[in-house]
Amino acid sequence: MTSLKMKSAIAVTLLIGLMLPYSTGANPQAALAPTPPMGWNSFDSYGVYLHEKAALANVEAMAEKLKPFGYEYFVVDNGWFGEYTLQPGTLYPAEKHAHDVNLNEYGHFLPSQVYFPHDLRPIADRCHELGLKFGVHLMRGIPRKAYELNLPIKGTTYTARDVASTDPQSNCTWCKYCYGVDMTKPGGQAWYDGLIQHVADLGVDFIKYDDIVPYPAEVEAVAQAIRKCNKPITLSLSPGGTVDPNAIASFRMANMLRVTEDIWDEQEGIDQCFTAWHKWQGNGQPGFWIDMDMIPFGQLQLMSPNGKDQGVMSKGDIALAGKGVHRWCQLREAQKRTFITLRALAASPLMMGGDLPSLDAHSLGLITNREMLACNQNGVMGELLFECDGVEVWRALKKGHSDTGWVGVFNRSGNTQGVTVTPTFLGLSSSPAVAVQDVWNSQSMMLSEAQSQLVQIASHDVLFLSFQPAPLAKRPTLEGAS
Repeated sequence: MTSLKMKSAIAVTLLIGLMLPYSTGANPQAALAPTPPMGWNSFDSYGVYLHEKAALANVEAMAEKLKPFGYEYFVVDNGWFGEYTLQPGTLYPAEKHAHDVNLNEYGHFLPSQVYFPHDLRPIADRCHELGLKFGVHLMRGIPRKAYELNLPIKGTTYTARDVASTDPQSNCTWCKYCYGVDMTKPGGQAWYDGLIQHVADLGVDFIKYDDIVPYPAEVEAVAQAIRKCNKPITLSLSPGGTVDPNAIASFRMANMLRVTEDIWDEQEGIDQCFTAWHKWQGNGQPGFWIDMDMIPFGQLQLMSPNGKDQGVMSKGDIALAGKGVHRWCQLREAQKRTFITLRALAASPLMMGGDLPSLDAHSLGLITNREMLACNQNGVMGELLFECDGVEVWRALKKGHSDTGWVGVFNRSGNTQGVTVTPTFLGLSSSPAVAVQDVWNSQSMMLSEAQSQLVQIASHDVLFLSFQPAPLAKRPTLEGAS
């Protein structure tokens, strides 16, 4: 009997230990993303029109191509609950936004009968079978359709009209599916509690919450609802652009904070990411990561077929969600190296946006480069060491080290720039000699103050280096100086 009691006590202790990180008395978010999350999101390649066949094809491709390198989140972006009018005989949309949304009796979103006729569960189940995690996009607030039907809020005597805010200043201007929730009204928290539990029951492990960054009270409501939920869910906040630094305490209840506008395959987006890095450096930490949006490599905007491979709108084209029309990523190889090096050194989440089954070898090589991933998953947001004449030098030290890490020398100018690389240039003035690896060119070099290296960096390209102290036997002498 005593032995049985002891076993029961041990079992209870273990259960409490497992549940504690997700209890309402602790912040579960810090345990969910100890390093920057990595995954795929459907928006860049399918806009808000991802359909079942394409979703399953991308799940399989992700498991094959990305999962071995640590990518784990498969995320269906906006529109998964929308009923669309289609172009005759195709799956292509004939309208930018859905003319109707699919809801249950409590106003919670249900999968589109047009694009997901078999529900989301088969996709979630396939993700889990393959060792991936499943995510969806949600718009802040409560559906306007629920307001119009005055649907009840589950578990309460309140209805949608009791909590919805119809004030135009508090509602999304670019997507009309929802009204905001007035969190000062009774029933507001219950709305989010019921919705989050509903999507958890759909098999969701990750939520990208959109139009929520400007509304910290609703950020907190969602975070609290996740804590009450019966499973851990990683929380990503959008959109970026204008983000109030004074609300950082609310944002830290999530795992990812978008700090840029939507980033596409153009130099303007890269420049926006640099601006955000300057502003937000030092704010990332385990459990909470500064997010610079998705990686627009590969095929983009597949559901907008007009102007195929040209990336420009033509007369008569339907303006759909996203930017431009069907095309391959239009960044040059140098820009793509800069793009992914920035993400690595900034410890930004790596959420691939392009179509995975058709992904080109060059893009795949960039996003699965093991040294780039080691830098990103080191989870240290790099700091700016030097800035002059369009050249910026950013460095991230390996955790627990003062002489080992990664550095990016970015040429943001319109001309080729020559830079002389020394330990001092890398911010390692106390190191007599440094062993350096050029990540993108797979070349090694030894550096000291007596032996420098002159490197030519093309316009909008980057020199991405990993470094560590040189072994004593291989340290350069004065005779080897350049």
